[in-house]
Amino acid sequence: MAIPQSIRTLLPLVIGLLAGALGATMFRQSLPGPEGSPEERANKLEVELKHAHNRLSALEGADPSGRRRPGRTLADGARNIAEAIRAGKPVSPDDILRASQPLLRDLAPLFDRMRVKQQQQIIESMTGELARKYNLTPQQQTALKQWFEDKSNADAQRWNKLISQDGTRIEDLMRAARDVRPDDGLDQFMATTLSGDKLTEFQTTRMAQRAERVQQDADQRVQRLDSIVQLDTTQRDQVFGIMARASRDYDPAMQLEGIGGEITPTTGGNRQQAMLAVLRPEQRAAYASAQQQRHDEAAKNMESLGLTLPADWDLLNDD
Repeated sequence: MAIPQSIRTLLPLVIGLLAGALGATMFRQSLPGPEGSPEERANKLEVELKHAHNRLSALEGADPSGRRRPGRTLADGARNIAEAIRAGKPVSPDDILRASQPLLRDLAPLFDRMRVKQQQQIIESMTGELARKYNLTPQQQTALKQWFEDKSNADAQRWNKLISQDGTRIEDLMRAARDVRPDDGLDQFMATTLSGDKLTEFQTTRMAQRAERVQQDADQRVQRLDSIVQLDTTQRDQVFGIMARASRDYDPAMQLEGIGGEITPTTGGNRQQAMLAVLRPEQRAAYASAQQQRHDEAAKNMESLGLTLPADWDLLNDD
């Protein structure tokens, strides 16, 4: 059963709002005046932010009382970024996120309406599929649908809290959007709903689904590393085991393609250190060189937008 990731689909919209309100103004080729001028970039940024605020007002409707919301505003964040640009200080994607958080908080009701509409379709699809496969009674279908709705609402509350709280980073949003799954906890619910052969069939299917996730993620990471250091056959198997073991879906009972028996636990639980320990000295040097080269390239690309690279950027996790 393919599991859509509903909250994840909102991330491009969130990032688009950030880019539309703030990031796009930093493209040098789109700015008038002397190229690279901090003053021109700051002034253009303020104009774009005003436009973004106007678009927000149009979406929400005019406030007949004319009252202003208390606390930090989008304009406050815009001024801070504009001042940093004028002063020649670096501006990071997280700075842009913090400046945009008032806008995102104001748009939260709109996001929630979109989420509810999309989630209803997903819930009906998933409930229908499970009802058909395991011949659920009407009462069981009602309970399953309610479970999905409760799970969806809990995920939405965590997402809204994350996007609103101080200290949230772009990386935190990316990780949260990637990791949320409508089916987390479904195994426990179905264990109280199904029995006998139906429960066994469900558990077998779920184990196969998780194994496929582990396999795909580990294969991708192994291939990425192999393109840098050219792993031999033994190393590929070792690195695959390290990456698979680190997956949130890994279970020692899984039968993974090309792997016989249980995968040895990673010493200290550090995937990076375990991976480096498998490499020969010349491979570790090649990896370090590639890491530095791609870090510099990524930093240069960010700098061309007037931004700085996140401090925790990593070669194997740069997606």
